[in-house]
Amino acid sequence: MIEVFQKHFEQLGFSEQTAIQTAVFSALSEDTSVLGIAPTGSGKTIAFTLPVLPKLMPKQGVQMLVLSPSQELAMQTTSVIRDWAKLLDLKVLAVTGGANVSRQTDKLKQHPEIVVGTPGRILHLIDEGKLKLGKLETMIIDEADDMLQDETLAVIEDIERTTPMTSQLGFFSATRTKVLDDLTMMFGRDIIEFDVRNEDHTQGVVKHTGLEVGNEKRVEILKRLSRVKDMRALVFFNQLKTMNYVASRLKHEHVQVGVLGGQQRSTDREKSMRMFRNRQLKLLLTTDVVARGLDIAKLPTVINFDLPTNAITYTHRAGRTGRQGEPGLVINLGNDHDLRDFKKLIAEVDYELEPVYFDKSKLTSERPKSVAHKATTIQETSSKQVRETQNKDTSEVTKRVHKTLDPKHASLPKAKRRKKNKNKKDKGIRLKRQRQAAKKEFE
Repeated sequence: MIEVFQKHFEQLGFSEQTAIQTAVFSALSEDTSVLGIAPTGSGKTIAFTLPVLPKLMPKQGVQMLVLSPSQELAMQTTSVIRDWAKLLDLKVLAVTGGANVSRQTDKLKQHPEIVVGTPGRILHLIDEGKLKLGKLETMIIDEADDMLQDETLAVIEDIERTTPMTSQLGFFSATRTKVLDDLTMMFGRDIIEFDVRNEDHTQGVVKHTGLEVGNEKRVEILKRLSRVKDMRALVFFNQLKTMNYVASRLKHEHVQVGVLGGQQRSTDREKSMRMFRNRQLKLLLTTDVVARGLDIAKLPTVINFDLPTNAITYTHRAGRTGRQGEPGLVINLGNDHDLRDFKKLIAEVDYELEPVYFDKSKLTSERPKSVAHKATTIQETSSKQVRETQNKDTSEVTKRVHKTLDPKHASLPKAKRRKKNKNKKDKGIRLKRQRQAAKKEFE
């Protein structure tokens, strides 16, 4: 590490580099293409920033490109890199979808040395001739296990074809998927792998729990969770439609909630993130795509409103908490059947799901005694016994009392009274008519 970086490293309160930062440093410094796999929160952004930046030359055009899966992660990565780049008089530009293209084009005219962006917007600017990568030295693909799939893979391959064959590639991920086995064949470069998941100890103790609740009661549970002392949680959904519906319900209940995803403008997303980081929101609702790689300092809780469908997705969701040695809590909502199947799913990545319960306004690992339920049961039993006793009694008074108290017969006396009065009225009219007829015959 160069001297100016070492001083800044210590000023930030770091005493030593993490496992991934140490592992890839020499290879990236020597222009070797790498694949770095390390747990979430292990400092992968700094791992490629420290060795690559000293190789860049100020005012020589775009020499480093970082591709991120979402606007949020791109902005976060830009902030981290910029903190180190300013020490070397290097400029960093974020280029993401959802932001104003004209402004991005104007800023590209300032010739930044480092560009961070989402693949779609990067390729668009390349096709328009606004972004030129002829002098590129290093291209980093962050969250590679997710990025190198389907349409995004095709976009990244198109971007890579516009770069020099001598450029260095860096792939970073928290999980290993099959696509990472084919990197050498896909990109035509020798790539050295560094997997430090077993050596890394940066993650704090994270408790994985299951809160049994019916699907129709999950919104109410979220509202109750928001009222737990010191609660601040990232809440994951599988579908945008469900997320927006739940957000609307919670806002109606005056819960401090924000949304991250969907068709939001870039400024709205930034506002939600800022308010959540400043603890102005209790809950931030999001999806897997948007929240990939997000680093929210000392985030205490992750809630899975919708259970993830695979273990890799769960690893990335859970990785938003317990970062840099901090403790964390993951709460998974589901009914008994869902949680039972989910336990089997995450067992393959060595996670154990512990039951958690609500006791008044607190979460507890011990099943609370249902006093209210027992009291209600006793009252209902007592009422049933009284009704049965009344039904067996043949006395006239008792039967009348019973019919007044029993809900099944509560309305009968009044109805019978109305019918009786009506019969009396009809009988009187008939008698009157009979007398009139008899009188006419007599006359």
